[in-house]
Formats: sequence, structure tokens, C-alpha cells
Amino acid sequence: MRLDKYLKVSRIIKRRSIAKKIADQGRILINDKVAKSSSDVREGDVLTIKFGNKTEKVKINRIIETTKKSEAEDMYEILDISYAENFDDEF
Repeated sequence: MRLDKYLKVSRIIKRRSIAKKIADQGRILINDKVAKSSSDVREGDVLTIKFGNKTEKVKINRIIETTKKSEAEDMYEILDISYAENFDDEF
């Protein structure tokens, strides 16, 4: 399955056009290699997604063409969430 479609179906990113834009900017890695929106993903792949200050690392568990919101969370497992700067301690 294409990377941009997987991100939308799994609801990691809500819109396919946004997933495509982020991927084409080089902000998504598949198994530590820069990925384009048309890159194929497989079960077992690890995605690293950079959302501005936040970096999320997820492992793909299942690939299905369509899913309900309640089943989307079973498609991946969050391995790590990190932030470039922590603003929690300032106040």
C-alpha cells in the first residue's frame, strides 16, 4: 500500500493530501530511509514521522484497505513520541 494512503486509512494523519505533502518534504522515514508519498509500506516497517516539534515512531502491524475508526488503532503500534523542546517545565 502507498505510504500516503496508509497514513490516512490508519488515521495517523487525517487527510491524504497532508500525508502526501509531509512525505514529499522528506519528513517521513521508513526503516530510517527517507520516503516519498508513493513509497510502499509493509507489515513490520517502522515509520518515523516529524510533525514540527514532535517526532512519532510507529510500527506497522496490519495493512487493510478500509477500516472503521475503532479498528484503525490496531493497524499500528506507537513505539516512541519525542519532542525537540519540552515546554512543560516553563510554568
